[in-house]
Amino acid sequence: MSSTEIDYYELLEVERGADDKTIKSSYRKLAMRFHPDKNPGDAEAEARFKAISQAYDCLKDPQKRAAYDRYGHAAFEQGGMGGGGGAGSADFGDIGDIFESIFGGGFGGGRGGRQQARRGADLRYDMEITLDEAFHGKQAEITIDVSQGCEPCSGSGSEPGAGKRRCNMCGGHGKVRSQQGLFVVERSCPTCGGRGEVIEKPCRACGGEGRVDRPETLEVDVPPGVDTGTRIRLSGKGEAGPFGSPPGDLYIFIHVARHAVFEREATTLFTRVPITFTTAALGGSIEIPGLDGERLKVDIPAGIQSGKQLRRRGAGMPVLQGRGRGDLVLEVSVETPTRLSARQKEILRELQETETGDECPESKGFFDRIKDAWSDLTD
Repeated sequence: MSSTEIDYYELLEVERGADDKTIKSSYRKLAMRFHPDKNPGDAEAEARFKAISQAYDCLKDPQKRAAYDRYGHAAFEQGGMGGGGGAGSADFGDIGDIFESIFGGGFGGGRGGRQQARRGADLRYDMEITLDEAFHGKQAEITIDVSQGCEPCSGSGSEPGAGKRRCNMCGGHGKVRSQQGLFVVERSCPTCGGRGEVIEKPCRACGGEGRVDRPETLEVDVPPGVDTGTRIRLSGKGEAGPFGSPPGDLYIFIHVARHAVFEREATTLFTRVPITFTTAALGGSIEIPGLDGERLKVDIPAGIQSGKQLRRRGAGMPVLQGRGRGDLVLEVSVETPTRLSARQKEILRELQETETGDECPESKGFFDRIKDAWSDLTD
């Protein structure tokens, strides 16, 4: 069975638009099914195993997959090698920058030499914490499923004691050339992935990939002052790189849950404080609990109006990886009583009878303007 004659998606039994996870899962299932160790002496199974391995090597790489989706198997056929560049060719050194701008790099280092092993993929983990935890910081323990280096083969992808041989497709160079119109394009070899060699006896535990998926528990140090969108990087805790290459990083994205009392803007905390109209008129003080556990006493000046903001310096959130704290802002809301006793109503009526209008200058000024406007209309 020749993989150059069968569509890679058909070989892996997936749809053309399948995501990476689906392709990887199908490959592993098929690799275990047709592995030479499970089918000793079966040449058809061995050929099928090699074909699906070649197909997966292409489709798991975004750049190779993009080229395959566009050009099919022709994207990896050798051709146009010619001597010296002729009229219909262009050296890879001249056009490498073009492909890097299209595919974002990865076609690696000019002529000769094997492509260096790719590091593992970076991973993302979303963590929700409370505002109190964001204030104090915390030590969190998380468990993630991540590809890690295969222990039986030490990440090599080979059965212990088994060797590797030079790749026949690229002759050990790690790259192949193909004719694309007027250009000769050099790409990473789809058979060996740019390594220049292939595994003779793939590891049973990892199917020759050098890594396996398993859960890992990690300790995460969340510092005081983090906010929604803060990113914590754990170096080397991402996906293991293929065939023993370096792992990627793990990024913890912080999401701070809403608080029952406080709202937050950077290091400033906001809260709305309702007070009685007598406290607003006569002044007084209130106490509110701070996130640091201290009770904050706030003085209310006499005659304060709804919407007035009072600020407590240094009573807000800690500065992330810095010193000091932000401010706490309290917005006053004067509450009008809705349930009064007979005696309270009597006292208020007595107060009303003594009012001259000067007690509430804003109200008096408004009605004076109304009176003047009405007089202008009746003149």
